[in-house]
Amino acid sequence: MHSTNVSTRRRWDGTQPQVHRYHCRLQVASTRTSRLLRTGQNGPCTLCGNRVEWYDRTGHRPVGLHPNELPTSVIPPTCRWHVSSGTAYPAGDGTAWCRIAHPLLCPGRDVPDPLTPHLAELRRRLALRTRRLIDTGAFTPIITQPAASEFQSAGCRPARPVVQLLYGRYLAARPVEDIQCVAQTRARHRCTHPVLTPGAPAGVWTLMPATAMRGQLALPGTGMAVYDLTPLPYAEQLRWRTQRCPAHAATPVAADLARAEWELFDPLLHHQHIHPRLPLTATSGQKQRCEQSNSSWAGEG
Repeated sequence: MHSTNVSTRRRWDGTQPQVHRYHCRLQVASTRTSRLLRTGQNGPCTLCGNRVEWYDRTGHRPVGLHPNELPTSVIPPTCRWHVSSGTAYPAGDGTAWCRIAHPLLCPGRDVPDPLTPHLAELRRRLALRTRRLIDTGAFTPIITQPAASEFQSAGCRPARPVVQLLYGRYLAARPVEDIQCVAQTRARHRCTHPVLTPGAPAGVWTLMPATAMRGQLALPGTGMAVYDLTPLPYAEQLRWRTQRCPAHAATPVAADLARAEWELFDPLLHHQHIHPRLPLTATSGQKQRCEQSNSSWAGEG
């Protein structure tokens, strides 16, 4: 015997219930003490203040995408992105909608190529919103240095150094002294302490063959400056890999409010970050040792 009652999704008085649809992205709330989810992270752009969604991509650094989908018909094929299972891919997925990288629309960056009318209008709208944020005091743009100078004038240090730790080489996103802890403080803000603290053991700048750590052959006659952390204990190297200051390395229950900015180093893909000379330090004694090491490497080559 089967029931003849059919569910109509209505209340007893015949009224239609109100259905709330929530469109949310996978992310960790700032009030939770848990690890950072590696998908759907969003935040304001440091150059224009507009919202950016960060997604992982295979073998590369996370990419920042414009939060809204755009019609594929108005986006050039080389500018199309799509997201699948939390990973971004630089191509279309065959649908009528696609995503686009935020740097192409960012008002704080120079336009590399002439934009299509649709993208130019979208960029103009983002620029107007940036102006409103600046006028109301809600956003202060960060003035960046010219990208042409890979070595900074003060101290002659690489902007993106190569670091060797845990039997691997990684490309940092910023100078060694400026690598910031990614842990969450008790005030639920990101820790402002650097990973390289004065009381903790530091690495050593040295010249090594320009080769990856996955069995690739060394580039002929090429040496590169590497910040070597392998002499440090395993716990210290793990602290650098997780990008935490000594205080938060001792408290692993603290959440991560940002991603670790390491990228696997590949001498073929990152050849522009290979520097054949050691960075000059502030003290004269260290500067002399660096110059002697540079000259000895040149003599061996």
